[in-house]
Amino acid sequence: MIAALIRWSVANRFLVLLTTLFVTGWGVWSVRSTPIDALPDLSDVQVIIRTPYPGQAPQIVENQVTYPLTTTMLSVPGAKTVRGYSFFGDSFVYVLFEDGTDQYWARSRVLEYLSQIQSRLPVSAKPALGPDATGVGWIYQYALVDRSGGHDLAQLRALQDWFLKFELKTLPNVAEVATVGSMVKQYQVQPDPVRLASLGITLAQVREAIGKANQETGGAVLEMAETEFIVRASGYLRTLDDFRAIPLKLGAGGVPVTLGDVATVQTGPDMRRGITELDGQGETVGGVVILRSGKNARETIAAVAAKLDDMKSSLPPGVEIVTTYDRSKLIDRAVENLSHKLLEEFIVVALVCGIFLWHLRSSLVAIISLPVGVLIAFIVMRYQGLNANIMSLGGIAIAIGAMVDAAVVMIENAHKKIEAWHAANPGQALKGERHWQVMTDAAAEVGPALFFCLLIITLSFIPVFTLQAQEGRLFGPLAFTKTYAMAAAAGLSVTLVPVLMGYWIRGRIPDERHNPLNRWLIRIYQPALDAVLRRPKLTLLVALLVFVSAAWPISRLGGEFLPPLDEGDLLYMPSALPGLSAQKAAQLLQQTDRLIKTVPEVEHVFGKAGRAETATDPAPLEMFETTIQFKPHDQWRPGMTPEKLVEELDRVVRVPGLTNIWIPPIRNRIDMLATGIKSPIGVKVAGNDLAQIDAATQAVERVAKRVPGVSSALAERLTGGRYIDVDIDRNAAGRYGLNISDVQSIVAGAIGGENVGETIEGLARFPINIRYPREWRDSPGALEQLPIYTPSGSQITLGMLAKIKVTDGPPMLKSENARPSGWVYIDVRGRDIASVVADLRRAVNEQVKLQPGMSLSYSGQFEFLERANARLKLVVPATLLIIFVLLYLTFARFDEALLIMATLPFALSGGAWFLYLLGYNLSVATGVGFIALAGVSAEFGVIMLLYLKNAWAEREGLGDHSERGLVAAIREGAVQRVRPKAMTVAVIIAGLLPILLGSGTGSEVMSRIAAPMVGGMVTAPLLSLFVIPAAYRLMRRRRLPAENKSPQSDDASIQP
Repeated sequence: MIAALIRWSVANRFLVLLTTLFVTGWGVWSVRSTPIDALPDLSDVQVIIRTPYPGQAPQIVENQVTYPLTTTMLSVPGAKTVRGYSFFGDSFVYVLFEDGTDQYWARSRVLEYLSQIQSRLPVSAKPALGPDATGVGWIYQYALVDRSGGHDLAQLRALQDWFLKFELKTLPNVAEVATVGSMVKQYQVQPDPVRLASLGITLAQVREAIGKANQETGGAVLEMAETEFIVRASGYLRTLDDFRAIPLKLGAGGVPVTLGDVATVQTGPDMRRGITELDGQGETVGGVVILRSGKNARETIAAVAAKLDDMKSSLPPGVEIVTTYDRSKLIDRAVENLSHKLLEEFIVVALVCGIFLWHLRSSLVAIISLPVGVLIAFIVMRYQGLNANIMSLGGIAIAIGAMVDAAVVMIENAHKKIEAWHAANPGQALKGERHWQVMTDAAAEVGPALFFCLLIITLSFIPVFTLQAQEGRLFGPLAFTKTYAMAAAAGLSVTLVPVLMGYWIRGRIPDERHNPLNRWLIRIYQPALDAVLRRPKLTLLVALLVFVSAAWPISRLGGEFLPPLDEGDLLYMPSALPGLSAQKAAQLLQQTDRLIKTVPEVEHVFGKAGRAETATDPAPLEMFETTIQFKPHDQWRPGMTPEKLVEELDRVVRVPGLTNIWIPPIRNRIDMLATGIKSPIGVKVAGNDLAQIDAATQAVERVAKRVPGVSSALAERLTGGRYIDVDIDRNAAGRYGLNISDVQSIVAGAIGGENVGETIEGLARFPINIRYPREWRDSPGALEQLPIYTPSGSQITLGMLAKIKVTDGPPMLKSENARPSGWVYIDVRGRDIASVVADLRRAVNEQVKLQPGMSLSYSGQFEFLERANARLKLVVPATLLIIFVLLYLTFARFDEALLIMATLPFALSGGAWFLYLLGYNLSVATGVGFIALAGVSAEFGVIMLLYLKNAWAEREGLGDHSERGLVAAIREGAVQRVRPKAMTVAVIIAGLLPILLGSGTGSEVMSRIAAPMVGGMVTAPLLSLFVIPAAYRLMRRRRLPAENKSPQSDDASIQP
């Protein structure tokens, strides 16, 4: 069938060329319109429910909001994990869905279940869905700075909230613009409790009076002089004097008592749970642009940057926008780096073809078919919706060498056929139809087997498609694009390549013997093969020993999920101890930022403590997240590397009470999203009792710090929060005609403060807050003296109704699938994750005792590594089975298919040794490299066996069935065709070397994929050049008639 397709293509060559031109144009358009990003979107499908519950303690938020929500969301169809966070005044519930769930379907299901529980939540707790985005969507961050000092933080915050934010939200694919840090202006009404009591005014009356004094209404229309006049009655509070003039009641003599008589009215900052700081120079206000899930990051960042540029002229004098994080730099570096690698590969492969064939037009056949194959891969990518990123471009990059294999072998075969025709027809010119006939025969002879070879390489990548979750999303694009590129190469090898051969392989073809490289190859290979054919069994034994030797390096290789990716930016994520005040957090933030800025390579430091105003950021106030932007590499000190930079930063930033963690931004957001853990390894302890969980996590922290390779370990404290408990005596309250809710409303409103409305000032809205003055609520003693006005008109104090004491409690609460849990963050440096976890597990099992009802699990990157390993153990054998079936289809003989399968372990042993020599760890990336290697090395064995079979078939056709004839056939098939075999290996290695040796963005992952392939392509050909001929001789020898066998078994004469 394949031979018939080759003949049809040659017969309809104009149609083939026309189709190629059309596909090339379509491919160029696809390349230009394919969205680009740095990495594939690795985030799980998630829906976030954020419920503000102002002024409430974490335990109250957990009991009344988070727990009811998490238990309800457990039954949402497709939900695999429900994670709950209860902070002071805020609840976050993250519902993570199974792979392949449509995001908008998931959101509608969550809304459906939310409607069931709404009535069970407190009245003031209003749940809302977060944006259709994830933490990985934080693509751009900026800070607003006023270096002239003309604007305070509240004015900058208003500018961000009511101008910049809405302008940026209008851009396509921006899901949300979150404000972070600074102060929100608040109108603060501070009633004097003594004045209120003396005038018999309650807080409820003050609240009601403010509400009634802050409204506007309309009175329809009046018609006068044939014109309509719209009636409106003004009444919004606009100034502090407006507030002071609010009447509360009529006093003696008909004089109104106003709010100014009983309260101080002022503007001040609202309570905040997020603080930002720039370059150690002081607090600022920041903005985070969040990308809608699955959209084009590069395009969106360009639109954001352009919009901010346009708005600069609209900013007040002295205010400027400073970019503090911009992912487009990483995207551009990554795509540019891999585009250069592709170009380098094209050039190197072209040089290899030229050197071996010694004929420019012949080389062009292979070189032209390569970009066409790549463009076809881009067309399919474009319509499948795959981004151009490190992984998808990497798939094409590792396929390039193998893509030219078929063309190279076909061209070489055409050269051989032309030489044979000239030898048979001396003095005649090979022209016209005879020329096309020779070309077609040359292509049809090797075409079918080569097509199956490329099909083997294509299908050998099936296991990568079976990877799930993060690893599946990461390596899926690479597997897709490699498969498309190889499938395109397979299709072109039996359509376009034979046609180009017919047009370009003409004229004087240099004799193979005239090429010094080919003469040198034969001179080395021939005596070595002769020695092998004398001792075939010894050869097989040596090969077996080489395979067994690979066990030693494999046992010494470490394990990791993914090598660290140099994103160009870095996050500093220390955790302070809980109970930290906002003032202290701001001070620590400025201190660490100043220290980081002292390192010469640092351009900007943007520190964040607490959370941004978005559901995608569930961070407590004690969690810092400092984004470090580095200068371009050419401005770094000589010899400075990213690893050395992290070590220097770790030495410079030493602040008591802070545990350092350094992590790339995207990697961190992905990990935080998938597992909730911000470090490479996390230990989650779940149970029912917070004190028991806390004791267990602290025990794990102590054990972890002693494990070699652990640079820091921190258990989140579950009982480190400081509380003032107001324990109400029901009987005492009852005696004064008060119930629990009356007293609690005093605690919530007078002590905690509550927002009772907002002012409307143009487009801006600012909250109005009522709270007793600070001197009435700044200590437990002051709280005891707090006056309360009873329904009977008497005045008592809070101390007469309740005991007030200082206690400890949870600073925040976390739960996973509705079970309370405590987390330990463990950072690793200088050692691989797999061996650290192995040691950690052993130490924890021996030294940490869990109470009944508690469970302990390991999370973070390690969780992905374990899942990927388990999957690959099932899938790699399946790959080998697929390859075996394809080999059987190619040769239709069980023994020959088995012979090629037997050479695969030699390739894998070379890969293992090479990884060991480079000092790489085993990871999912190297696993993908080994899977790719299996397909490529099988192809090499197929080409070798194809030539041996063809040579022996020719001998048998001439009636030679002797063992001497067999050995001569093996020599002819192996030695005389050493050039195409050497070319196959050379183009594959040449295609992989730029990736292996390259540096730059993305090279960390790509070099791990290329390393096993390069190592394997050194050993596999060497062993196949000797093992397959030796095994073929032993295999065929058994079938020879007894009288044709040589008297010596192993030492049979090998003279032709």
